[in-house]
Amino acid sequence: MTIAPYVRHLGRGPGRSRSLTQDEAFDAMRLMLAGEAAPESIGALLMLMRMKGEIPEEIAGFAASARATLPQIPAPALDWPSYAAGRTRGLPFFLLSARLVAQGGYPVLLHGWNSAAHMNEIASIRGCLPHAGITAATSVEHAGELLDRHRIAYLPLESFQPGLLHLLRLREKFNLRSCVNTVLRVLNPARAPASVQGVFHPPYLELQADAGLLLGQENLTVIKGGGGEFERNPAKGVSLFGLRAGAPFTGTLPAILDEHGKLNQGWEDQTLLAQLWRGDWQDPFAEAVVTGTAELALATLGDATPGDTARRLWTERDTSMALD
Repeated sequence: MTIAPYVRHLGRGPGRSRSLTQDEAFDAMRLMLAGEAAPESIGALLMLMRMKGEIPEEIAGFAASARATLPQIPAPALDWPSYAAGRTRGLPFFLLSARLVAQGGYPVLLHGWNSAAHMNEIASIRGCLPHAGITAATSVEHAGELLDRHRIAYLPLESFQPGLLHLLRLREKFNLRSCVNTVLRVLNPARAPASVQGVFHPPYLELQADAGLLLGQENLTVIKGGGGEFERNPAKGVSLFGLRAGAPFTGTLPAILDEHGKLNQGWEDQTLLAQLWRGDWQDPFAEAVVTGTAELALATLGDATPGDTARRLWTERDTSMALD
């Protein structure tokens, strides 16, 4: 078997090339993950798609095919992908948002990978996990144990689908992102009923929402977030795309704070995450990032008053809780 026919569909030239169908994309990803596609063909397919632009059917087909290869992962309430490059972002306060949602009784599975070649060290997600009180799972089984015990876990991509990591890391050879970045955001490897996703480029808002619809996702919120992560800037209004009860959904929310401010305010000390959680450091902007992002996640989960709930959870958080 080969993916050459799919490369041909994409690359036949003006007036003759076309996008892949969802079934064709499913089969192409199956062949790539099974090691049955030549490296040259994989590179050609990914870069032709990069030039053409991705469509929801392709992303949904790739994601569904990748899901079919995955081990059984315990299903959380909320899926939270983290695959942004992070070249310009600041401290990942969204990690505290995820922990806050978990404290509210909703199991959260974070999953991701961030390239050291593109990620600035300050914003390193894995480097910040201990300061956010979140444990990185060493396996799918370990992730299940963490979800049972703490209602939150971070599952590295290499621990559940190393083949996708190989495809993702082709970025280091192309020096360009590929559709794999989008696939991983919509993957929802544990098939959680709700998912939150961030994008860096606005056109991907509708693309990921439409792919979620094709994948049968029930509840989904996609935002243009800090550095491409699901993280809200409280000083700006936010546009929402996604799904509610399996139907397309859009909305807007105003800024939380009446001020101008960037998410990256120059904070460089990763221990500020722990200090903010414990209450040893207080900053209204940072707190609003945490509670504002948690509000969007809680709304995705169906909370009727997500803003009030997020603020209550923040006030009542267990500042002494330490995860192993």
